Amino acid sequence: MNTEITTEARNKCGNYFKEGYNCTESIFLAFREYLAPEIDEDTVKLLTGFGSGVGYAGCMCGALSGSIVALNMLKGRTSNQESREEAYKVAKEFHDRFENKFGVTCCRALNPYEHDTREQLTHCLKITGNTGKLLMEFLIEKGLYEAPESV
Repeated sequence: MNTEITTEARNKCGNYFKEGYNCTESIFLAFREYLAPEIDEDTVKLLTGFGSGVGYAGCMCGALSGSIVALNMLKGRTSNQESREEAYKVAKEFHDRFENKFGVTCCRALNPYEHDTREQLTHCLKITGNTGKLLMEFLIEKGLYEAPESV
């Protein structure tokens, strides 16, 4: 496993979060660079409401949601005539890997701190960065991303 690229992905996701993007936006922006730079950066606006487990609802972790969006950059379909099975398969596999690593997928269970407090933001930063690393490891393992020789 190329630890240099996985560390870079972790840091890139974390840096977007530090800049003020939420967890979902941070994962999307970082992996857009790796997987689909042709996607307009302004597309990030489609993901804003997924942060904090869907707008403070505390449901599915936004970093996990952003990861599924990133996987869909590779496996999503553009027509209802195409199969969705491959996208569903990698989404479920990554979901399960995330749950195995963190114990749960629910935002409020992952981060029990009050929203927008220092504790909550620090904890989300760690989750977002580590999810970016986990996603890059998953992509490489599945042959969905080939790390350049030198990052």
